[in-house]
Amino acid sequence: MSGVRLFDTVDGVVEVVPRLAEVEADVQGLVEAHMETMLGVRFLASEYSTGPVHGGRIDSLGLDENNAPVIVEYKRGTDAGVIHQGLFYLSWLVDHRAEFHQLVLDRLGAETAAGIVWSAPRLICVAGDFTRYDIHAVREHRRSIDLVRYRFFGDQHVGLETVASVTGGPCGAGGRSRRPTRDTREGRRADGVMAELEAELDEMLRGLGDDVTAVQRKTYRAYQRLRNFACVCPPRQKALLVYLKADPKSVELVPGLTRDVTGLGHHGTGNLEVRLQTSQDLALAIDLFHLSYAAA
Repeated sequence: MSGVRLFDTVDGVVEVVPRLAEVEADVQGLVEAHMETMLGVRFLASEYSTGPVHGGRIDSLGLDENNAPVIVEYKRGTDAGVIHQGLFYLSWLVDHRAEFHQLVLDRLGAETAAGIVWSAPRLICVAGDFTRYDIHAVREHRRSIDLVRYRFFGDQHVGLETVASVTGGPCGAGGRSRRPTRDTREGRRADGVMAELEAELDEMLRGLGDDVTAVQRKTYRAYQRLRNFACVCPPRQKALLVYLKADPKSVELVPGLTRDVTGLGHHGTGNLEVRLQTSQDLALAIDLFHLSYAAA
């Protein structure tokens, strides 16, 4: 991994040298078997045929936690063609929505299939390494693409590092949805306060790391690395509700600020609810944001 050295301290201090997989299938098999844990994506199919006319096979198909379709392509080492290959399959997928819908229906059920979000389908490329040209190319495309570098450490550990992450779709990585203001002066003032708080929160969450992207969904905005770590719902009742992946049982809950919503229905993902009404609340929640970011 770039800049990372791993040491075994069981018997002295011995460096564990990183290595590539013996064959590409080793990476694909491991990720597909644990895709939700490793990528935050529900696995749907492996080596999915695009038919005799198109003549290709998609390495992995999945659905992420925001219900967006995902294509995952793997390469053992560095391969300049992985991004173009993935984009080729992504275009095919967008043109064959009914086929993908049927796949989701068969594997995950009618409710999930009905909620597929097509505004920003994703491509995740998992490879031994990427060049600076790959990273530049990703930033030039208007698609949601994640470049993920892997390394095996010995026989028991594997590391994943997000090298580049770009969010496409109508809103893009920097898009911001706007709520209509009310006609009264008091209403406009309240909306203005919430808009300022939302902007502060947006800056804080994006500032947690260079790998943070934001995806606007119908009922929330997801901040993610490979997986969501924060979901922000539109302001209501003069407060912003943020749902984090941090374990509610691992933090001290503060009445009026944090709440364990495990088992309770809500928009977004994550079981720790944070209620923000002022900039002071935002300051109190910063450690929770860091905790959730680290867990994603």
